Amino acid sequence: MNAKQYVQHLLDFIDESPSPWHAVASVEAAIQPFQFVKLDEAVKWQLQAGGRYYVVRDDSSVVLFVLGHKAPAEAGFKIVGAHTDSPGFRIRPNAATASNDIARIGVEIYGGPILATFTDRDLSLAGRVSYVDGKGNLSHKLVRFDQSLVRLPNLAIHLNRGVNEDGLKLHKQNELFLLFAQLTADQLPPQPYFVALLAQAAEIEAAQILSWDLAVYDTQKGAFWGANQEFYANSQIDNLASCHAGLQALLDDAVLNTSASTLVCAFFDHEEIGSRSHIGAAGSFLTDILQRVSIATSSDREAMSCASANSFLISADMAHAYHPNFASAYEADHSVIVNQGPAIKSNANRRYSSESISTAHFIRWCKEADVPYQRYSHRSDLPCGSTIGPIASANLGIRSVDIGCPMWAMHSIRESAGVQDHEYMIKVLKRFFAN
Repeated sequence: MNAKQYVQHLLDFIDESPSPWHAVASVEAAIQPFQFVKLDEAVKWQLQAGGRYYVVRDDSSVVLFVLGHKAPAEAGFKIVGAHTDSPGFRIRPNAATASNDIARIGVEIYGGPILATFTDRDLSLAGRVSYVDGKGNLSHKLVRFDQSLVRLPNLAIHLNRGVNEDGLKLHKQNELFLLFAQLTADQLPPQPYFVALLAQAAEIEAAQILSWDLAVYDTQKGAFWGANQEFYANSQIDNLASCHAGLQALLDDAVLNTSASTLVCAFFDHEEIGSRSHIGAAGSFLTDILQRVSIATSSDREAMSCASANSFLISADMAHAYHPNFASAYEADHSVIVNQGPAIKSNANRRYSSESISTAHFIRWCKEADVPYQRYSHRSDLPCGSTIGPIASANLGIRSVDIGCPMWAMHSIRESAGVQDHEYMIKVLKRFFAN
């Protein structure tokens, strides 16, 4: 595929993944033709040399691995880590309320979204519901409203005269309710009406529903833009673009069948809220998987320690691209430009995991793949964000580098990035896996 074809594939991947739970389902669909075997954490594993496997934990985190021709104790793990979640809104348990017969949906803020970007968009809901099935067992399933279902209308400028001078400010408790319906008398109260719609979308009875995890998403599809269609826009580019790039690299024919090392893609939920959960990068998920692989491939008690010492982690997360309208927001000597290659992200306080040796490794892989690279460092007078890199590297004792494609409007509901950069990222990740 060429760069534009890769990005069209990415846009389709994002459009099919309106929530972290859907993102993992999209990964499962993508690997289905490649004979990956799904493993159950609750049973013992029987692994075969060269085998392809994956593990899903709680529906929204997934680890895929391809056993190398040598044991991990000898050849190590090559890991690409990314995250499936994006900042936004999540629906409260007692979701629906009404004011003057206008039904509204209550939300909590998830992570650090740019709140103003959610106004006046064609929004809907997606996630999973937990319910009692026909046999009395607890079960769960994905649910998605395809049509525009909710909206956060702006207040007219006539009623908010200072909005262009002071910026749009939304009270997090009082002003983020999503308008949902104009209810008639037989549709009140609003909560049962909302649950009935949710049951209809899930194709179950309302009385079966016990709870839900629902995210708000933008129904507008991804698109190319720019005079030469050199940019693309969508929601959740941070960080589904990195998940997609890692997956495309792993599924390359030259990668799948040739590596001595065990190849791993680890895509975690909850990065945007600190990763501290049983499915986040700060939890045991990846450690559990790697330890079980080490045990399955060696009887030596020191196998995992040897494997860690021979391993490398690329933490792939998006980077802040230089925005010419806001030049003062960037460290002048480390501005990264869209479509000029992945950025290696460095921070002296270890908000990123990169250091000189891991950085040198990544630069070498870029050169071998004929991919340009850039260096990103944050302004010293602004707080620096972080990634799964420092967390996973510390948990595993594995050397790591933080990298990412440059993008604009990170944490907006509509983000943008460069078409060529996505192909660059896939190429260098292929080189990493195949090295």
